[in-house]
Amino acid sequence: MGAVRAEFLKLKRSLSLVVVIALPVMAVVTGVANTLFSGQQPADGWHTLWLRVVVFYGLFPLTVGLAVLASLVWRVEHQGGNWNALMGRQVSSLRVVLAKTVVLTALALALQVVLVGGVTVAGKVAFDLPGFLPPRYLLVSLVIVVACVPVVALQSALSMVMRSFAAPVAVALPGAVAGVFLLMAGPSALSMALPYGLVGRATQLGTGAFADGGGVGAASVILLITAALGLTAVVVAGATAVLERVDVR
Repeated sequence: MGAVRAEFLKLKRSLSLVVVIALPVMAVVTGVANTLFSGQQPADGWHTLWLRVVVFYGLFPLTVGLAVLASLVWRVEHQGGNWNALMGRQVSSLRVVLAKTVVLTALALALQVVLVGGVTVAGKVAFDLPGFLPPRYLLVSLVIVVACVPVVALQSALSMVMRSFAAPVAVALPGAVAGVFLLMAGPSALSMALPYGLVGRATQLGTGAFADGGGVGAASVILLITAALGLTAVVVAGATAVLERVDVR
């Protein structure tokens, strides 16, 4: 827990909070604006609003946002003599990699909390929708957070080996494009083999977009979570092995 706490302390002066708030808020504003400009109320209530907000957000902005957060988490390590201090640490490489991944997962959770809150507020204020966001979308949100874990683990690994802040983010964009291509052209198993494709599929869960069937069944949820955990284990193991072999600069 000490390593995780230290990572959170490093974020105090970063722009991570700005990203966590601004990215989902922009997605909600865009979805609401598109609906208002159409001149029609959400035809299927909360489902239509969720669809308008989440579908595009999950394909590109979310992935890029996670990449930016990963670069922010590793930025301090690449400044001054901090990398040499990291290499002289008493903590194992696995604990360092896991601590970074845990912190990024917490930020991914915060992103989703802000998104759900924004959709709820928009639904009540902009469209006066009855009730509140259905529980199924809370379940989908949890699946999305779990699906974000292999992405943040991968982006963390890239930010670990690349001193440039922008380079790992630049990798995330074609990764997201590849994920969208797999969503559109390939079977579900193929898209879930790539972290970017997995998070894209998770965000489409229950929407009926792309290859999604429109339901939130137990089988789909379990499959997505299992794939996310498997990919995370592979990426964390690889990142740990790389960090073990890296020397001081």
